[in-house]
Amino acid sequence: MRLAPLLALPPIALGIAAAVWMIASAPGPAQVGGGAPALPVRVMTVAAQDIRPAATAWGNLRAAETWVAVAEVQGEVIWRHPDLEPGRLIPAGTEVLRIDPADYELALAQSQADLAVLEAERMQLTAEADNTRRILSLEQNRLALAETDLERTRTLVAQGAVPQSRADEAERATLLARRTVAELENTLALIPSREARIAAQVARSEAAIDRARRSLDRTTLTTPFDLRVTEVIAELFQTVAPGQVVIRADGIAAAEVVAHLPIDSFRQLLGDAPEGITLADMMRDMPATRIAVTLSPLSDPRQIWSARVVGIEGALDARARTVPVVVRVDDPYEGADPPRRLPLVPNMQVQLSFSGASMTGVIAIPEAALHGDMVRILGPEDLLELRPVTAAFAQDGQDGRVVIAAGLSPGERVVIDDIAPAIPGMALTPVEVQP
Repeated sequence: MRLAPLLALPPIALGIAAAVWMIASAPGPAQVGGGAPALPVRVMTVAAQDIRPAATAWGNLRAAETWVAVAEVQGEVIWRHPDLEPGRLIPAGTEVLRIDPADYELALAQSQADLAVLEAERMQLTAEADNTRRILSLEQNRLALAETDLERTRTLVAQGAVPQSRADEAERATLLARRTVAELENTLALIPSREARIAAQVARSEAAIDRARRSLDRTTLTTPFDLRVTEVIAELFQTVAPGQVVIRADGIAAAEVVAHLPIDSFRQLLGDAPEGITLADMMRDMPATRIAVTLSPLSDPRQIWSARVVGIEGALDARARTVPVVVRVDDPYEGADPPRRLPLVPNMQVQLSFSGASMTGVIAIPEAALHGDMVRILGPEDLLELRPVTAAFAQDGQDGRVVIAAGLSPGERVVIDDIAPAIPGMALTPVEVQP
């Protein structure tokens, strides 16, 4: 009974040994390569190029010139131009309003009459002076004769040839002649003061005439330039007072808009400045011709108007850190054909596209290729590299491009597509796209 288990052991051991031999001699599993397949991505070869920095801004139009007509004289409005209504266009030099001139015509006539009287007095005084001089000459001769007769009479009295009464009569005649000469000399001495008084009165009358004429001229209001009427306050037969606003109008020769540009964008538009030049210096001597501007109404972006930078309005906005750039459009009514093409009227909202001074040898990449301060480069053997770069500025309005100041060289390949995750050294399959 005990020998049966012992007899079964050799076959079991033999089976185990056979199994071990079969496992050891069997071929191993097939080896599969561990590398991942290369990922296809779009790449762009970096090249130096010439660009013009761009910026976009928005604002409301205003008239470059405005006219606020103020009544300078008092009176009743007796005539008003038929086209003097809000919204009407009136050419320059058109008489649009007339105030009753009767009072000022009477004042002018009175002042002219006063001047005529003074002129007559001046002529009379001149004649009196001439007559007085002639009479004075005669009286001076008579005085000389009287003095000679007095000396001769006194000699005869001393000789006893004539009585003393004869000498007294000669002396009285001499004194009377002297008195007459003195009175005539005093009259001539007063002539200059009388002439000065008449001259002053003449000047006052001439001033009154000029004032009356100015007032008479101011009874009519004439447009100083081509304009569009915006408001009329004075009505026909209404009495207006000096200083009262009667008409408001906008010039139609040019329109302006103030665009608030960020300081950095404004610097880029101006281009490179000499070392040591501040932003204030650039604004004062701004080369406006280096900045091209186009303008489009928000209500119809298809309309494109050429504009130009004419200056800086006021000071910088310290809180918003923007520069108020004044842009002007000449002839904003040119080609107007409502409703297909509207003129550029005040308070219209517009978009402005700025193009600055040309920059040469600049490297620009799509904004999508910049990840923070890193750019993905396709290196040798098409392996991914991560490269830190320095971005100068974003090129507003030009397909979302970013200008790179440092970190990239012409000829390098920049990965445009987003890769998640982006692992340095991973294999890529480049698909070249045009810049």
